[in-house]
Amino acid sequence: MSDAKEEPPPPVKRYRREEKSSESEEDLDSYEPYVPVKERKKQQLLKLGRLGQLTAEATAETKSSSDNDPDDETSQEEWGRRYNVSLLDQHSELKRIAEARALSAAERQAREEEHILESVAQSKALMGVAELAKGIQYEDPIKTSWRPPRCILEQPEERHERVRRELRILVEGDDVPPPIRTFQHMKFPKGVLRGLEAKGIKKPTPIQVQGIPAVLSGRDMIGIAFTGSGKTLVFTLPIIMMCLEQECKMPFIKNEGPYGLIICPSRELAKQTYDIILHFVKHLKMCGNPEIRSCLAIGGVAVSECMEVVQRGVHIMVATPGRLMDMLDKKMVRLNVCRYLCMDEADRMIDMGFEEDVRTIFSYFAGQRQTLLFSATMPKKIQNFARSALVKPVTVNVGRAGAASLNVRQELEPVKAEARTVHLLHCLQKTPPPVLVFAERKQDVDAIHEYLLLKGVEAVAIHGGKDQEERSRAVEAFRRGEKDVLVATDVASKGLDFANIQHVINYDMPEDIENYVHRIGRTGRAGGEGVATTLLGRAADDSVLRDLAHLLTEAGQKVPSFLLDMIGEPDIPVPDGQGCSYCGGLGHRITECPKLEAVQNKQASNIGRRDYLANTAADY
Repeated sequence: MSDAKEEPPPPVKRYRREEKSSESEEDLDSYEPYVPVKERKKQQLLKLGRLGQLTAEATAETKSSSDNDPDDETSQEEWGRRYNVSLLDQHSELKRIAEARALSAAERQAREEEHILESVAQSKALMGVAELAKGIQYEDPIKTSWRPPRCILEQPEERHERVRRELRILVEGDDVPPPIRTFQHMKFPKGVLRGLEAKGIKKPTPIQVQGIPAVLSGRDMIGIAFTGSGKTLVFTLPIIMMCLEQECKMPFIKNEGPYGLIICPSRELAKQTYDIILHFVKHLKMCGNPEIRSCLAIGGVAVSECMEVVQRGVHIMVATPGRLMDMLDKKMVRLNVCRYLCMDEADRMIDMGFEEDVRTIFSYFAGQRQTLLFSATMPKKIQNFARSALVKPVTVNVGRAGAASLNVRQELEPVKAEARTVHLLHCLQKTPPPVLVFAERKQDVDAIHEYLLLKGVEAVAIHGGKDQEERSRAVEAFRRGEKDVLVATDVASKGLDFANIQHVINYDMPEDIENYVHRIGRTGRAGGEGVATTLLGRAADDSVLRDLAHLLTEAGQKVPSFLLDMIGEPDIPVPDGQGCSYCGGLGHRITECPKLEAVQNKQASNIGRRDYLANTAADY
């Protein structure tokens, strides 16, 4: 009986053992199958006070591996061990971390910028829809009958390279034609040489030394040179030569042509180019050569004036994109025999929204053409895009694309917005007339014009809101010297050439640095000296001011202290020649480009608003 009564103690002992095992639960937690893995890890992290880190890493897990910090190796390894991640994924992650550590900061930035540039690059080539649809690709440039003189061809390649280095000409491309330093060796006829003499041009400028032989050889070309360097002659003289050759071989009949087409972004620039062609054609005719007929197709001028020449057979047409599109659409003009296309200020044209128009114009060509693009400011983005339309192109670059002319002395003056108009009178007294005044808005142009007239200054004004007749009258009066001051928006800043302009005044700072370069390039042309005065206010964009400071440093001019105060930097580093590959500004990189940001915002706001029935919606 007593033995039976003593049986209960063993269970009490077992209970105590279980109690002990529960006390050592912290040591043996890995052997408890009923506790989930994630819950157990969460408990461990809670004990270590690292719950915040767990939350952050859980968020990071949902992101792509590129979003993680490559420098934090321990966190990446813990991430790989802590969760159910396959060994392949862990290997990829560790490999990416090692590669990122191997890259220097500069290489990482260059790779990031390249990625951004690729993402914003145009996916469609700058070609006609028919060529894109049929997959037409031209392999070889157009052949012409022109050859460099034997004395030039016999010279070694080292001599050509020495000439390019001496004139600071940078060339890219295969089989680049040799540079030629005289117009006589370029084999121009007597009429053209007399026309050059009449304009006081004795020897070619650097862009002409290399550009004219390249164009005469039939090569597609991108020409980049600072303002006032004579780019217009690089494409007008060869087109006149080619049309003269065609007319001598087989005269143009009624309604035939044009053989050469020049597209300009503004009416004033188209009119100026047309006048230059007329000048040389007149001298050629005086020397007994056949007549070369040219016509001007711009908005604001009656189409009948252009059609009179077209019906007789036209050799050269100078046009703006809008009017040309209209005439092609109505079948007034055909481009069946056109073999020569030039776009002056090409980057400005694409920036101004004419890209779809240019693509549509390309689709009217019946065969291969020689394509030329010229500008003073052509960022890498536009160059890459333009190359899609060219066949084995030659790129001729005199100076950095987007650099200001070294012949212009740039002066900056801090002026409050309300005192700007009055201060303008003081600026006008710096140099004798003629003087150009630029403003961003049409209202400002009208207000300045009215103020100057009230003060007795002989002034005229042009902007996009005025009709073409009034604009033409104003430009001609200023060109002839009847008026002392021309007030204009940026419509007059692209390519226009006025003689003896010593002073350009910027009433306000333009929205991007490219427009500033074009504005101040109206003075200091053809080797002359000039002054550009800019009235700076607090409203100017910070990134544009930074670009301006770098532009001054690049031109070897002093950066005023008030400009450094405005951008909040004690000193400006020497520009490395890189800058932004999207807009060409030296003061920032593509990662912080305000122009790119503005374009992306505009595209985002236009999503879903496209007019699919519009004539520009050719790809739908």
